[in-house]
Amino acid sequence: MRTALLQSSGRPGSVVENLKVLDEAAGRAAAAGAALLVTPEMFLTGYAIGDGIGRLAEPVDGDSADAVAELAARHGLAIAYGYPERAGDVVHNSVQLVSDGGDRLANYRKTHLFGCFERDHFTPGTEPVVQATLGGLTVGLLICYDVEFPENVRGHALAGTDLLLVPTAQMHPYQFVAESMIPVRAFENQMYVAYVNRVGPEGEFEFVGLSTLAGPDGIARTRAGRGEDLVFADADPEALAASRAANPYLLDRRPGLYGSLV
Repeated sequence: MRTALLQSSGRPGSVVENLKVLDEAAGRAAAAGAALLVTPEMFLTGYAIGDGIGRLAEPVDGDSADAVAELAARHGLAIAYGYPERAGDVVHNSVQLVSDGGDRLANYRKTHLFGCFERDHFTPGTEPVVQATLGGLTVGLLICYDVEFPENVRGHALAGTDLLLVPTAQMHPYQFVAESMIPVRAFENQMYVAYVNRVGPEGEFEFVGLSTLAGPDGIARTRAGRGEDLVFADADPEALAASRAANPYLLDRRPGLYGSLV
């Protein structure tokens, strides 16, 4: 499944402009044969927008969700997009996956919040493994800091995730996560991992780009630089099956020894 990674911070504070950026990127991705487009964390609104997070937050089936579903159907590709989700009196840092027909397939709420900024503005989710079926693959969802906890990714591996989508807002000086950790997570859990970052200065943060899709062999299939970009890579189920047959990590586990870890 050809996957497009949209490395962009869009237009922080403007949902209307970010939908335009997404529309244009979806057109380019579809023209290049992509079946799936993944955006960074909080793409619809911007990340470092302070109290704008609460003001711009929408329910999972809000107007912006309808707009993304419409453009996904119009361009004929699935889209995973980051946004602030309003759920009653609280706001979650969420990612929603919609199909190429505009159907809502899955919605995940970030479970591990990073730093005071996120803890001041979001309520953590409580469901660690959220999946959907897309293009013959089991697709899982995490957000940014979540992937840095090996338990989260191993949970997806044990649940059968083939392609893990990780919208992120990864900032300086933590670029080693994109450069080193993501390929290791893909290898040790025998899956594809698509890690899609924001880029450039935003508020107090400097986002470093370096979006990547890493394969189960620990090799990056594509890697963006430090600027706005749209990059592509394939998640190949046959290559994944061959890699899993050759790599015994999951088969050689001894769960009875791990009780002290939790």
